[in-house]
Amino acid sequence: MKAEFEMVHGTMNVIQPHETNWINNSTSVNPLFPKPVSDLSQWVEHITKQLIDDLPETVTTTADTLQTAATSGDQYFIPSSHSGEFSPRKASRKNYGDDTSADRADYELQWGNELQLHAENSRRARGLSKLDQHGLTLITLLFECAVAISVENPGEAHRMLLELTQMASPYGPSCAERVVAYFAKAMSSRVLNSWLGICSPLVNYKSIHSAFQVFNTISPFIKFAHFTSNQAILEAFHRRDRVHIIDLDIMQGLQWPALFHILATRMEGPPHVRMTGIGTSSEVLLETGKQLSNFARRLGLSFEFHPITRNFGDHLDTSMVQVRRGETVAVHWLQHSLYDATGPDWRTMKLIEELSPRIVTLVEQDMSHNGGSFLDRFVGSLHYYSTMFDSLEAYLPSDNPNRHLVEHCLMYREINNILAIGGPARSGEDKFRHWRSELGASNSFMQVGMSGNSMAQAQLILNMFPPSNGYSLVQGDGTIRLGWKDTSLYVASAWTCSHASSR
Repeated sequence: MKAEFEMVHGTMNVIQPHETNWINNSTSVNPLFPKPVSDLSQWVEHITKQLIDDLPETVTTTADTLQTAATSGDQYFIPSSHSGEFSPRKASRKNYGDDTSADRADYELQWGNELQLHAENSRRARGLSKLDQHGLTLITLLFECAVAISVENPGEAHRMLLELTQMASPYGPSCAERVVAYFAKAMSSRVLNSWLGICSPLVNYKSIHSAFQVFNTISPFIKFAHFTSNQAILEAFHRRDRVHIIDLDIMQGLQWPALFHILATRMEGPPHVRMTGIGTSSEVLLETGKQLSNFARRLGLSFEFHPITRNFGDHLDTSMVQVRRGETVAVHWLQHSLYDATGPDWRTMKLIEELSPRIVTLVEQDMSHNGGSFLDRFVGSLHYYSTMFDSLEAYLPSDNPNRHLVEHCLMYREINNILAIGGPARSGEDKFRHWRSELGASNSFMQVGMSGNSMAQAQLILNMFPPSNGYSLVQGDGTIRLGWKDTSLYVASAWTCSHASSR
């Protein structure tokens, strides 16, 4: 499939910054029960919180771990649906799994009882429909299964997974059923891997890229990443004649034609543009380079493309990137969980530092999935992907083939990498929970606040999608966050290398 480059009328021009930092068009909710039953993500959040509150004192450590996972990070911003502001939550992270096997067995039994009791109380209290009752039952059983896996009881986990696979289908009519089906499949892979040894599934990069392109058309999240980053890069390239963009995961290069268009028509004249595109498929890279070169030629923009074929996380040194003297360097990274990345993150950090970029644009999924225990990652990812599925359901019906393509080829692959493959124990390599925190703690990088123009770009993108009352934007701490309802999903930030002044 050839890439259809994205151009949005009115974007990437100089736009006056918005005065308000928080934009949330969410509809009002019942203050007595602020979590609508119709949203799966809010079911998950409510059930998790209730279960943590109900847990006995003997398992407080894991309750704290779950609470931390539910907030997805050291400091997680959750906008208020009433006041229009946002406030930080902070929780201390504790380790899980230090108890004995007998304690774990008791803990598992207590959790199972609490889950079943809570599910029954919820059904009676809310008078749920049959479809909602089925979804609540599935989520409850999925939680029980996650606990069994976390206390290393694969036999019991396998029994529950067999039950879940018979009850939940990825083609089901409800978000709950579809999410549970994909989580159960990923957890089945984890249980199987624990018996047979760790293995990584084969990757069909063409199907991933095709689904990624569809996701770009049916949801604002990818466009948000592209256009906020483009604005930051455009500002860093002001009055620069020779620029070099290094995309650490270029895929089909959908992001760049919009930036090329503005660079080709800027008042001080167009710069010479070099682009280094790093990707996993040489075939896709060559096609991407061809498409970008043709687009640049039509604009009259001087352009060079340099492809580097590397599996994500493989060692890469600066000699392969070939930065030339006098170039202003921009490094862009849209992070995701689609690949089973190998190699320690400090090596990638060292590469970026050695490139001495004038600007680093980073867009991260707003969840912590690279570290912690299995239960930690399970709760955080369940809440995150439940929210993603909710946002897709607001735009497309359950039988829409594009929605299924995105859920199956993108969402499930990420869920599988986080639960079945992910985790520091897999390879013993250090992974960063949040890259922006690591960059902020480094002496080599300084944060560049996302400008009001970047915020305006994000709002323009948001206006293109019909369920605008569900999406939310937050600008604060130098970042811009895009979320669904009260859950932040993607965070855009920009950084500069402290010794990049000579470029």
